[in-house]
Amino acid sequence: MMTENNFSNNEASKRYELLVEGQIAYAEYIKTSKGVVYITKTLVPIELEGKGVASKLVNLVLEDIKKNGQTVVPQCPFVKRYIALNPEWGSLVENFIK
Repeated sequence: MMTENNFSNNEASKRYELLVEGQIAYAEYIKTSKGVVYITKTLVPIELEGKGVASKLVNLVLEDIKKNGQTVVPQCPFVKRYIALNPEWGSLVENFIK
């Protein structure tokens, strides 16, 4: 069970971080000047796998992106799958076909 949920945007490291049970799960990103956030990688420590940490992290990341009026390009396979399984986030996905 997750005992801590300290979520932050570590802009210096260009990653969102979620502190859980003394471990840091993170999602690396690249932000453009036009407000597009490319999520390039997610990592959950092996001790936290299977506890829903990655899903919690991605949900918090998407909430932050939405709050800031940005859009997302999910390059990480986990984030792509998460958005596919949670279509309410589909409106945040940057559409390159205009």
